[in-house]
Amino acid sequence: MIRKLRWKFVAVCMGLVALVLSAVFGAAYHAVRQNIEDLSRQMLYQVLREDSGRGAVPNPTIEIGGDRVLLPYFTVNIWGDTAYITGGTYADLENTDTLRDILSQCLEQEAAEGTVNEYHLRYLSMDNGLYRKLAFVDMSMEQAVLRRLVRSYLLIALGAMLVLLGIAAAASRWVTRPVEKAWKQQRQFLSDASHELKTPLTVILSNAELLEGAGLAEKPARWSGNIHTEAEQMRTLVEQMLTLARADNGVRPAAMEPLNLSDVATDCVLAFEPVAFEAGKPLEERITADITVVGDADRLRRLISILLDNAVKYGAEGGHITLTLEKMDRQARLTVTNPGDPIPPEHLAHLFERFYRADASRGEKSGFGLGLAIADTIAREHKGALKAESDAASTRFTFTIPLRKQA
Repeated sequence: MIRKLRWKFVAVCMGLVALVLSAVFGAAYHAVRQNIEDLSRQMLYQVLREDSGRGAVPNPTIEIGGDRVLLPYFTVNIWGDTAYITGGTYADLENTDTLRDILSQCLEQEAAEGTVNEYHLRYLSMDNGLYRKLAFVDMSMEQAVLRRLVRSYLLIALGAMLVLLGIAAAASRWVTRPVEKAWKQQRQFLSDASHELKTPLTVILSNAELLEGAGLAEKPARWSGNIHTEAEQMRTLVEQMLTLARADNGVRPAAMEPLNLSDVATDCVLAFEPVAFEAGKPLEERITADITVVGDADRLRRLISILLDNAVKYGAEGGHITLTLEKMDRQARLTVTNPGDPIPPEHLAHLFERFYRADASRGEKSGFGLGLAIADTIAREHKGALKAESDAASTRFTFTIPLRKQA
């Protein structure tokens, strides 16, 4: 939990920093691009004035990064259907097909200024009445400058993000330190309380069993039976709480070894068949043979038992419960399906939370709301996943676990 909280803190910080850097660099890039385009446009005006004999600079330049840069250009006069080059420094204009294509794309735009992207040219048009003048300037320098600018911004942003990632990671530890301390104390309390409650509960159960076997009168015997029943429920709750506390404290299953999940699932089905039959909810199975995974057999047996018990408790009367185990790519997929009332979406997202019970949709049943939380913990211990789905026809719990890698 604390690790997830830290990652969320880091993710939020990095997201905010990324937004700020994107806004700053985006604005700077737009400003530089607009400035270069304005300078290029000014050069085109100079070229047109020079061609009209107004004494413009013979070799017009623009200033980029503090340097004066001469951009290749050329001018064209169009008289009726005739076009001819009147001057410029742009190379390789002897190809009349290229010139014709450039002018064609330019005139098709029907705009006084624009770009011919195929040839990386910017143009400006001026109508002198008798003929039309066009000035073209090469945009390659502009584009090269903007590309260098983008690379510089990306390098700066990457360096800043790496530095801020380290700062955010360090800050996350400092920010979550009080929460981590409180969480550790809570986990320790839960573990200690669960452990300490086991002894008095064992004594109560033992004495209740002795009283039940002592031949008491009807009322005392009923009282003793109530004590025994309630103590059994308390012991179940304590054991479940202790299981979750051990998982929170990082205690992992000791026996993680190759096992046949098909056999484990079959054993669980055999154990629950009488229970399901007695509840009027026949249990069916479709189990693919010899599916091998790495895990703790007892823990996986408990996970499957929780899912089957949940299906028996909450499945519709007379409905068939189905357990399916199959191979899916590199995973084994176990699905327990039972017909019944659909679980609303607002409850599905919380089913694996501790002590959560969707009573509105599932009815008042015995339990403490810890079974699915334990099943989810077991799934994560085995690098698997447990999810719930529900529609008008049925409710499905699906457990996926990686298959054992073949040597």
